Amino acid sequence: MKKTDTINLLLSASVLLLLSCNGAEDKLTVLGETGKDEISGTEYVNGVLWALEDSGNKDILYRIGEKGGIEQQLRLRGMKNKDWEDLTSDAEGNLYIGDFGNNDNDRKNLAIYKINRDSLDNDMTQPDYTVYFKYPDQKSFPPKKSEFLYDAEAFFEHNGNFYIFTKNRSARYDGSFKVYKVPNKAGSHTAVLAGTYTSCSAYRKCAITGADISPDGTVALLSSDKVWLIPGFSEVFKQEAMQQYELGHYSQKEGITFKDNNTLLIADEKEDGAGGLLYSVTITDLKAKR
Repeated sequence: MKKTDTINLLLSASVLLLLSCNGAEDKLTVLGETGKDEISGTEYVNGVLWALEDSGNKDILYRIGEKGGIEQQLRLRGMKNKDWEDLTSDAEGNLYIGDFGNNDNDRKNLAIYKINRDSLDNDMTQPDYTVYFKYPDQKSFPPKKSEFLYDAEAFFEHNGNFYIFTKNRSARYDGSFKVYKVPNKAGSHTAVLAGTYTSCSAYRKCAITGADISPDGTVALLSSDKVWLIPGFSEVFKQEAMQQYELGHYSQKEGITFKDNNTLLIADEKEDGAGGLLYSVTITDLKAKR
């Protein structure tokens, strides 16, 4: 091992030790560095953690190890990373890429790509099919800044439908977000508005940046320092069903996925030399330390 490699290894270990001992991390366990700086979505499926990066990055899915690090790269043909924001899977273990990042609320090419589970061990693949969709209530591209309601960074697949959770970028942010339903079928669709809900009032800490659903039907929503749980999810749920939990740690968290019914894996982006890490937290601990 080169001297520089040794130094880098020691520095990484020191950072992880510092984070693990930091009181701000009392609810999160640091598993390791993801190996990528801009993880925007994750999904744990078939015993493997997959991740992607958002706009400006390569058309690649990354297999992340249990303790972090890149173990495999799956290059994707026939799709362009316009703004990939999240990953999900279906009951058969197929992966889906949510290409619906829409910071400027002006996109008319929102898409979801299906990646067949049988191709996940390959070096390169292409989508089985593409699901295109539009929002039923968006009339202008872009709308007025007070109506920037059509960005999204979070979704999951459940019983043959995708549920997309928007990221409110409106002026005078009020914590509201929308949930849209889109059928998991190839072709072009008009999304159905399932409901409008509220997280909290501070954009930096309350905008929804990730989502997943557990095997037993609990939904987890993510922000920079919070998780909301919705047990027994159905497409229309009441506001009071959202249970808010503080993580005790702020960073640009964008990836969340259930490893099992009780364990969440969370990834954040690297910013100003911090982050770029893979964390775990159990629902049991969240509820005990609420």
